[in-house]
Order: sequence, then C-alpha cells, then structure tokens
Amino acid sequence: MVLYEAKGKNFLITGGASGLGAAYVETFLDLGAKNVAVLDVAEETGKALADRLNKKNLGKVIFIKCDVSKEEDITKAFDEVLAEFKQIDVLINNAGIMVDSPNFWRIACDVNWQGLVSFTMKALKHMSKAEGGAGGTIINISSVAALTKFPYLCIYSGAKMAVLHFSQSLAVDPFFGQTGVRVLTMCFGPTDTPLLQGLEKRSYSPEIGKQFVEMVSAAPNDFQKVSSAVTAFMLMYKTGPPGSIWYSADDKPGRDITSIIDEAFVDFQKKILEA
Repeated sequence: MVLYEAKGKNFLITGGASGLGAAYVETFLDLGAKNVAVLDVAEETGKALADRLNKKNLGKVIFIKCDVSKEEDITKAFDEVLAEFKQIDVLINNAGIMVDSPNFWRIACDVNWQGLVSFTMKALKHMSKAEGGAGGTIINISSVAALTKFPYLCIYSGAKMAVLHFSQSLAVDPFFGQTGVRVLTMCFGPTDTPLLQGLEKRSYSPEIGKQFVEMVSAAPNDFQKVSSAVTAFMLMYKTGPPGSIWYSADDKPGRDITSIIDEAFVDFQKKILEA
C-alpha cells in the first residue's frame, strides 16, 4: 500500500473558512503541510482563520476571497495561489451549497458542479506530468445524496451525482499513469456542520421542505461528528488509490467503496446494452 504524506505539500482548499474545510486546513498543518491556501466567499471568517493559524504556523496560511460560482473569481484565485506557492500539490474541492430553493438553486449548481470542474481542470493542467507538472492529488467532495434517490434535495443530489461520475470517469486508466494525478472522491453522509441548518428553506418547495424537516427530526442522532468525517477524510488522503471513491457516515471508519460502484456500473451497462 502506498502512503501519501502531507508533509512538505502545498494545499488549495475551497470552502475552507469554516466547517469541514477549516478542519482539513488545521489537520493538514498539523501533519506538516508546507502551505495552505484557504479559499472562501466568507471573507471575515476566512481572514480570522488564517490569522489565528498563522500565529502557530508562521505564515503558512493564506486566505483568498473566492466565489466558486464565478469563473473570474476562480481564475484569479488559482493564479494568486500559484504566484504565492509556485506549485500546488493538493486541490480539495470542498466548497458546496445544499440549497434547492427557487431563488438560489442555479448559484448552488455553479458552486457544487461548475466551479468544481473548473478548479479540477486548472489543477490538472498545472499538475499533469504530461504537461510538465509534478503530479498531485485532486479530491472532489460528492455526497451520499449521489448514491440514493433523495426527493428532498433533487437538484443538489443531481449535482453531487455529476461530481461522482465526473471524477470516476476522469480517473479511468491510464489517466494516473499518464498524468501522475491521483483523483479521489468522498461521499459523506449527514454530518453535523452548518450545511444542515435551516433545512426547511433548502428544498424547492415549502411542502417538500416541511417533509425534509420531519424526516430529519425523526432521526435526530443520524448526523455524524465532524471529527469522524475528518478522520475518514484523512484515511482516504493517506491511503486512497488513484481513482478511488470513499464513503463516510454514522461515525464509522471511512470505507473505500470503489469496487461496489464499479460493479454496479458494470451490471447497469450490461443490462442496458444487452436489453
């Protein structure tokens, strides 16, 4: 088994100002990261995080305000990180918005899907050995919502399924051998972060939102702790083979579910193509 280290690596983490993103920042610093770029639309929160961590880590953290729904912000932020670090070794596409509401779903899709693809392709061009790069790791955050039919957040679920399929399709052999870029995908179950607050306003209609809240209220202990999610994430980072897909929920150890996904797709294709 190949073990991937954080020591000496430069990280770019979107949505890194709070929640799981901020936890990744702190953990990778503790593991010896060389530098970490925190990108987030929450400027005050992001600057406060960077200031606090730099007191301990001697200027290793930079904050760049970036709206992941806007291509001009993405391009500017990516170029700023490169100018500062010279090399990006690990990209974590963590930014996400779990909202299907009529006045916000398009922006959410731009963050959850379009922005993730844009950062991935920029990082791939920079990292790829075929382009003269040094290789690296790209981690895309999907969701358990990509693995099941979830009527309360159908738009969000669609975007997360797109993330999953994009990542696994991108990583098909001989991608890693040609590029030296390891693509990993994490599917989190419900985790106790701000993403799960205000659920009644997140669905595409008030009635569906009400049903969503009732469903969650019936299972109040189903949210896993942030610490469990971070532990699973770090296990994936350290041990995940190129192209692997991981699952983390219910405070249980993270699992590599690649073989399950692959088998399901083979069976699906066989049944459809041979029908």
